[in-house]
Amino acid sequence: MPSNEPQGGPVRHLLVTGYRAHELGIYDSKHPGIPWIKKALANRLIPLVEEGLEWVITPGQYGVDLWAGEVVLELKQQYPHLKLGIITAHAGPEEKWKEEKQEEYRRVTASADYYGAVSNRPYEGSWQFRARDDLLFRKTEGILLFYDDEAAGGSPKYTKERAEKLRETRDYAVYIMRSEEVQSLADDAQWDT
Repeated sequence: MPSNEPQGGPVRHLLVTGYRAHELGIYDSKHPGIPWIKKALANRLIPLVEEGLEWVITPGQYGVDLWAGEVVLELKQQYPHLKLGIITAHAGPEEKWKEEKQEEYRRVTASADYYGAVSNRPYEGSWQFRARDDLLFRKTEGILLFYDDEAAGGSPKYTKERAEKLRETRDYAVYIMRSEEVQSLADDAQWDT
């Protein structure tokens, strides 16, 4: 993995996001791909934690955001200094989700070191997501984004474009995790059994 560390030193506050579950064809928490996505996230996060990462911050949407939160909560057992922040665009983002997803969301957010919403009102418009993204990019020195250029764009496409523009104007690390990493972990495990 090529170093993409900002010139100012290690990334201390990292935005972690990517595809929503439905963009990956995942519709329930028992999907066999979720553990491999979480393992790939852990593999990417551990070296950053060992280099000084203190906070992982996610938007908390159902998919990579929430799975990254679960990974951070697991990593805290080995790295107690690591903290999880979840910053949503609006109040109650989980209210229209299925009960199983709501329970998972509430479990992760209850264990987060910081949980807040940019707007304390329910969903009113896309301005809430823009305001959230502005804050997330302002408060972090880098991003770990699960995104594939070859796949359909999906929601991470715009996040990637914004992160790359930000990298041009300030010292901002951009780490891209691709589905090949996840597939490779699953394939290697299959050979080990």
